[in-house]
Amino acid sequence: MKPAAPPLPRRLLAEFLGAAFLAAVVIGSGIAAQQLSPQDVGLELLENAAATAAGLFAIILMFGLVSGGHFNPVVSLADASFGGISWRDALAYAPAQICGCIVGAIAANGMFAKAAISISTKHRGSPAHLLAEVIATVGLLLVIFALARTRRASGAPAAVGAYIGAAYFFTSSTSFANPAISVGRIFSNTFAGIAPAAVPGFVIAQFVGCAAAVLAIRVLYPDVTPAEAAEVIVPHVETDTGSDGAISQPVSG
Repeated sequence: MKPAAPPLPRRLLAEFLGAAFLAAVVIGSGIAAQQLSPQDVGLELLENAAATAAGLFAIILMFGLVSGGHFNPVVSLADASFGGISWRDALAYAPAQICGCIVGAIAANGMFAKAAISISTKHRGSPAHLLAEVIATVGLLLVIFALARTRRASGAPAAVGAYIGAAYFFTSSTSFANPAISVGRIFSNTFAGIAPAAVPGFVIAQFVGCAAAVLAIRVLYPDVTPAEAAEVIVPHVETDTGSDGAISQPVSG
């Protein structure tokens, strides 16, 4: 029997807060980049990518031990397909992740004295963008599950941050790879925003990428177990704290 995860309400709060911080990092660093490096889109993108990579690494460390640090519906759904979490929990994670990204976008706008909600006009819905989102999502899930299967989950926060930072440049879409952040970015008409009309295509492409990644993982790692999937992205099990404050072994579920 696999160790028990923390109660669902705690995990949902962690996913909400982590997604909110993620959106604030992505959008806030995009606004800052525009202000710091006007008229230099390449440098703006570099600043946005570097902040996102570093921020994602830190955010996974902040909340991963509670919820696994998904902050992304396709990660949660892929995890459920391997038995790492239940389908019920995966479906509960998604609204928390989406709401968190919306709140994070609004917070980022406020931090830079922008209108709290400004609907983006940045259209990104070309066929090239959609192909990029499929590829970005496949790569993200392969990184995550390869590390879990090979018992290297401790390296996942750095690996995920590094992958997303790199994918800002090797994908034409700048690698959203996340339906929740795709929705959240609607609410900021800034460097990192996306027009509402482009979001359905992005989300469909991300789910196509999720399905393709699950198939690839099943072929590459046919013996992925629920216990290994439960370590995505960060191992998260309940622990007992002794009277001396020391953490003991995980509680059995």
